Amino acid sequence: MTEAILELNGLTKKYSNKRGVEQITLQVKRGEVYGFFGPNGAGKTTVMKIITGLCRADQGNARLFGYDITTHYTQAMQKTGVLIETAEAFEYMSGYKNLQLASRFYPELGKSRIDEVLELVGLAKYKQEKVAGYSLGMKQRLGIAAALLSSPELLILDEPTNGLDIEGMVEMRKMMALLASEQGMTFFLSSHMIQEMELLCTRIGIVNEGRLIQEGLLSDLVDGQVYESLEQLFISTLQEERERKEYA
Repeated sequence: MTEAILELNGLTKKYSNKRGVEQITLQVKRGEVYGFFGPNGAGKTTVMKIITGLCRADQGNARLFGYDITTHYTQAMQKTGVLIETAEAFEYMSGYKNLQLASRFYPELGKSRIDEVLELVGLAKYKQEKVAGYSLGMKQRLGIAAALLSSPELLILDEPTNGLDIEGMVEMRKMMALLASEQGMTFFLSSHMIQEMELLCTRIGIVNEGRLIQEGLLSDLVDGQVYESLEQLFISTLQEERERKEYA
C-alpha cells in the first residue's frame, strides 16, 4: 500500500465570523497530485495554513511524513516546500539574490541549485533583474522556485498559477507533471483553474462552507459517464450540496 505522507484527521478551525473548517479528514499518498477545490471562502487556505503550522486547529490534527505539525514541526516540514497566498520577496533585490538569501536555511544546498530552480520555473534569463520590475506572474514563479529550493518531497501550493498567462499556466502544469512523474514529488494544490488542474491532478477533494463534500480519485469521479469533466463534477457537487441544505 502506498504511503500516506499527508494526513488530516478531523481538522476543525472556527473564526469569530463563524467561518473556518469542520471535520476535514483526508490522505495524500506519495506521488499523488491532489487538487483541493472550493468556492472563495470555503476554507481551502485555512486548511493549508494549519497543515504548514501558520495557524493552529481547534480540534483534530495534521501529520506530514508521520509527524504531527504541532508537536514535531521541524521534522514535519523538513521535506516540505510551501507557497501560500502571495509570493513574498525583497523587491530591491534580484530574483537570484532573493533565492540566495532563502538558501541560507538549507546549509547542505548545492551551489547549482538556485540556477536549477530558476531554470525550472522559467526565470533563468531574468535572475539578475530586481524583483520590483517583475510582473505578478514572475513573482509567483519566484515563489515557487523558493518552495523548490530544498528539493522537497511534498509541495503545498495555494493558487500556484496566480498571475500567470495561458502560456505560463501550461508551462507550470508541465513542470509539476514532470516533477511528479520523474522525481516522485507529491503535490497538494489549491486552484481556481479547474481545467488546468484536471490535466494534472490524480486525486481531488471539494470543500464547501468548511466541509469536505466530495473526495476521491479523479479517474473514478470523472469517467465520462455521469460527469465528463472536473468542472461539471465541481458545479454539480456544489449544487447538490446547496439543495440538500435547503431541503434539510
